[in-house]
Amino acid sequence: MWHKIPPILRNKYVIATLAFLLWLTFFDRNNFIAQVKLGRTLTEQRQQRRFYLDEIKRDSTGLHELMSDTTLLEKFAREKYLMKKDNEDIYLIIKDKE
Repeated sequence: MWHKIPPILRNKYVIATLAFLLWLTFFDRNNFIAQVKLGRTLTEQRQQRRFYLDEIKRDSTGLHELMSDTTLLEKFAREKYLMKKDNEDIYLIIKDKE
């Protein structure tokens, strides 16, 4: 029966190496499959971090512009919070959804 197995697979070092690789690939706590999943998660987290840092930068520049220019501040207050001056009226036109 041992004569049917190729000589390279009868070597005890090859058998030990194959067993070690099999153990690392499937059975170990830090196996190869878990490492691949963690790598994907890390990539997604880095992309989210980059997105949120860009959003923070964009919002902080907008806030700086808003606080430095009074005409932009007045425009923002009128559009967003429907504020008005004492001598003017505001009319809202709401379209029905059909």
